Amino acid sequence: MKEITSTQNPELKTLIKLQERRHRRKEGRFLIEGAREASRALLADMDLEKLYFCEELFSPEAHELYRDFAGLEQIKLSEAAFQKISLRENPDGMVALAAIPEFQLSELQLPERALVLVLQGLEKPGNLGALLRTADGVGVDAVFITGEGTDLYNPNVIRASQGSVFTQPVFAAEEQDLLDFLKSRNFTILAATPHTHKTYWEASYLGATAICLGTEHEGLSDFWMQQATEQVVIPMQGTADSLNVGIAGALLLYEALRQRKA
Repeated sequence: MKEITSTQNPELKTLIKLQERRHRRKEGRFLIEGAREASRALLADMDLEKLYFCEELFSPEAHELYRDFAGLEQIKLSEAAFQKISLRENPDGMVALAAIPEFQLSELQLPERALVLVLQGLEKPGNLGALLRTADGVGVDAVFITGEGTDLYNPNVIRASQGSVFTQPVFAAEEQDLLDFLKSRNFTILAATPHTHKTYWEASYLGATAICLGTEHEGLSDFWMQQATEQVVIPMQGTADSLNVGIAGALLLYEALRQRKA
């Protein structure tokens, strides 16, 4: 088994570069830090290439999950070397190297009454990760990321989602391509906005439904607002005029689940 002890090792320096978006795009690879997150990527049949580990840093969960990676090329790191590639205050001793999956929107197969989430231009990894966890909890059929903003393979997105980015179909898509895809499959496109009167619980989520959310600061762009089948609002009774996008998304998604269960 290969072992890296030097913090100046060239392979380590390559891994550190993958913490930046432009290098992830250039190399077509990203890092998955955390035993739970890497395990979920493995279960989702992500293309994992290597496992970097440091037994001295293993958490109880990492000890338990480590054996699941027996078929993967493994590289042992010293504690100092592992700390160089880790972005966490208390790392659990596991980082996987994975290939960014290629995706064609036309290949996606969805059920007739699919529920999907469209997230436009989210900039904060924590919000995106939280929404991915909520989407996983609700059981959405797909999540689409569109517009400029945080990329799916940002280490903080993976951490905030606790690996939920791997447990459901999550894709980055061009806006027009995604709109054409949704319209061709007769989706109701629900746009969340404070500038309407119809509350989110008055809308129907029973058919094929796409819930669209934008940033807290600017909301959805004119592109999605003009193309939406319906606009819905989350009523605000106090002085604040909007909710955190993660909370707003949870309200709409669980209303969709409530209606479908009822």
